[in-house]
Amino acid sequence: MEIAKIGEFGLIDRLTRELKPHNPSTHYGIGDDCAVLSYPDSEVLITTDLLMEGVHFDLTYTDLQHLGYKAAMVNLSDVFAMNGTPRQLTVSLAIGKRFSVEDIEQLYSGIRLACDKWGVDIVGGDTTASYTGLAISITCIGEARKEDIVYRNGARDTDLICVSGDLGAAYMGLQLLQREKSVYYQTLNDLQREIEAAKRDGTYETKSSKFKAQSSKLQDFQPDFSGKEYLLQRQLQAEARGDIIRRLREAGIRPTAMMDVSDGLSSELRHICKQSGVGCRIFEKQLPIDYQTAVMAEEMNMNVTTCALNGGEDYELVFTVPIGDHERIAEVEDVHLIGHITDQRFGHILVSRDGQEFELKAQGWNMDH
Repeated sequence: MEIAKIGEFGLIDRLTRELKPHNPSTHYGIGDDCAVLSYPDSEVLITTDLLMEGVHFDLTYTDLQHLGYKAAMVNLSDVFAMNGTPRQLTVSLAIGKRFSVEDIEQLYSGIRLACDKWGVDIVGGDTTASYTGLAISITCIGEARKEDIVYRNGARDTDLICVSGDLGAAYMGLQLLQREKSVYYQTLNDLQREIEAAKRDGTYETKSSKFKAQSSKLQDFQPDFSGKEYLLQRQLQAEARGDIIRRLREAGIRPTAMMDVSDGLSSELRHICKQSGVGCRIFEKQLPIDYQTAVMAEEMNMNVTTCALNGGEDYELVFTVPIGDHERIAEVEDVHLIGHITDQRFGHILVSRDGQEFELKAQGWNMDH
């Protein structure tokens, strides 16, 4: 169904008519000029992300439901990184003419899946036309007690540096998808050039059956991702680590500084160090790297440590805790100790497996990326 057939308000009604609030702080959601939220005893956390087609996602290999899920999760991740609890979400979409009502329902179903997983209410947003592809802007609102909020500026000398999950898999998943896309389009371009050459030299008619068979094969093109499923999952289905926040609370551990790993571990650690006025020292041998990540890096002739440090889009949590919490943090599932905070004058150091020291450089996202 074309969106024009039901109009903007008809589309909004289809996307939101079954939404029911999960949180008492959602006093009034969709249906008026503003949502009404009530937070009498806690601080309000607000974060926004803008995702642009062709910059942040490629619909050649990203289906709309996964895209919606990821778009929501990256916002929830920011709230968890403040040691908060996400409560509400607003969703704004700029939609091109090539998208049908069913396409946008698929996108929205992914957003709803992410919200339902963490009990988050969708309370508003906006839709508009786009001439340059799909754009998604999501704002997440969360809450936390004032004394529980964790900023980037709280790390202190001797604090332990920890990271959840594993690193580099999302980046290697992206490399895999881009490689397969490149193979597909290279094969398609080769076929088109061969057809054009045949038309020029008059042999097209005799070769047409072969060209049809090759075209049919391309239409049924299915990349072989066997053995690399985890990498694809990490790239296409990002997960906010609210489970780690819960485990830390259960263990009685309050981080001194924390960020989510969106632009790469090196970049995030340097942000923490800059805002805290400290240095850091991390150890290559302690970086958590999945087996599939290591295999894929070797296959693509890439340095796996560089991928882990600078790949980005892991959406794991990197945080610091007082050294006195060493025993307790060691017992928290899926959390890895990778180094410690130092005095600022010692800089940002990566200690290699053979004991050499290197400056930890941030190579995350920038305007030229």
